[in-house]
Amino acid sequence: MVERSPEIGNPAPDSPSQADATPRLVQGEVRDFLRAHEQRRRQLPRAIVLGVLSGLTAVAFTRLLVAADELRTRLIEHAHGYPGWGIAVPVLVGALGGAVAVWLVRRIAPEASGSGIPHLKAVLHHMQSMRGLRILAVKFAGGVAGIGSGLALGREGPTIQMGGVLGHAVSKSFSCTARERQTLIAAGAGAGLAAAFNAPLSGLVFVLEEVQRDFAPTVFTATFIAAVTADIVARLLNGQLPVFHVQTESIPAIEGLPVSVLVGVTAGVLGVAFNRALVGTLDLFQRIRHWPMWAPGALAGSIVGAIGWFTPEALGGGHRLVEQTLAGDVALLALPGFFALRFFLTMLSYGSGAPGGIFAPLLVLGSELGLAVGMLSQRVLPHAVEHPETFAVVGMAAYFSAIVRAPLTGIVLVVEMTGNYSLVLPLLAACLTAYEVADLLRDRPVYEALLERDLLRGQERPALTGTLLLELTIAPGAPFDGQRVRDLGLPPGCVLVTLRRNLEEHVPTAESRLHAGDRVTAVVAPQAAEAVTLLRRGSAAGVS
Repeated sequence: MVERSPEIGNPAPDSPSQADATPRLVQGEVRDFLRAHEQRRRQLPRAIVLGVLSGLTAVAFTRLLVAADELRTRLIEHAHGYPGWGIAVPVLVGALGGAVAVWLVRRIAPEASGSGIPHLKAVLHHMQSMRGLRILAVKFAGGVAGIGSGLALGREGPTIQMGGVLGHAVSKSFSCTARERQTLIAAGAGAGLAAAFNAPLSGLVFVLEEVQRDFAPTVFTATFIAAVTADIVARLLNGQLPVFHVQTESIPAIEGLPVSVLVGVTAGVLGVAFNRALVGTLDLFQRIRHWPMWAPGALAGSIVGAIGWFTPEALGGGHRLVEQTLAGDVALLALPGFFALRFFLTMLSYGSGAPGGIFAPLLVLGSELGLAVGMLSQRVLPHAVEHPETFAVVGMAAYFSAIVRAPLTGIVLVVEMTGNYSLVLPLLAACLTAYEVADLLRDRPVYEALLERDLLRGQERPALTGTLLLELTIAPGAPFDGQRVRDLGLPPGCVLVTLRRNLEEHVPTAESRLHAGDRVTAVVAPQAAEAVTLLRRGSAAGVS
């Protein structure tokens, strides 16, 4: 009888069966490879169809927002010809658009509120269900009404969630397995981001780093194909220019790296303030949930419209304001005011519950933050900071990294949006610094905080219609890291069936101890649906 380890039953190193284990390992690896290859082959046409649909949806959504933005600007300009009552025009437009957007969300699809990314993460983690095309309709119409009327939200949140919904619809059309459906939902999210910003690599990295957090070959392939296809569709219809135009005359001097670190520190501190203010604003609006469904949107929209009478460039996604900031056309003394104004508008707009993302707003804030640090540093280190507007680009990625806690996505996104590859080193320095500062301040990533808030409010308990097969990887520092299976607190109906460590796979026992890097497969019965949340939180890092 083979002597086994008390941990997970590994054969002793000098066991006679060691030689026989090698062929079995090789055969297992070959089977895994062939299975993954077949899954990728099956997903290829689905990912292409998904990319086309996501690209067309994102293009239509973007064009309507551009048209609404131009119409709103013309109305405000025309209203300035009537100084006595002209301010009523943007106030009424904002109130109407906000009211329609929030009413649609609260009446038809509450999941469409905000960016929708926390909802997608909950669906992918089997914590919530996907109600399909009603989310798509509300997200599209509500996003155009809210953002088009001036709410300070971004288009990328809606396109990401709409892409995920389309992934769910495509999976239904092709009769996919549950695992393939989850992969297509994640791929649709990446395609939505790629089409919104002409950034296919960002769509891929965002899914791998933030949404799905699964580097499996099938997820990588489906997301990459869908993102590239969506980007091609968007470029064919909207053009191939970068989202933002940035002109740098030379590679930044290495002496400017300390300034990038300073941008990262500032972004980290203010990123924590952003996350906490966002959750606090949502809690504040929660106190007026007894108001009529349309009232919170009308309140937020009217305030935004009144501010737009004085500073119309501060409304909407803020594209014009970013362009001015990246060109260095904003005075140093004006930057704190614009930052505070956009910060307030973003909190107000998102807190109302209207559909819209935070990518664009936080990029606006990051550019202003970076430019301010660059301008101040130029006065102290004029030889190291020749072009302070360069740090506006650095600030965009750093602020994103501090808030979302996805530094690789922030770097790739800003590089693709600006078409500027010479800033990679300053971006790395700033983003990693911002990440660490926010982490040291014990702040939760924004989407994790929003997801936890939604779950704690009990919007929807995990519901399983059948037995669920769930695969998880134990992250370093996760609650399950170092714990024995019998100490995990799993309810009846939830069983760990396989434990894969390195190249070996075993059936865990009650005495088996989990370690970082272990890949665990669990079977969850419908009556043990709450175990899904427990497993997800226990395997993830940084969850208390």
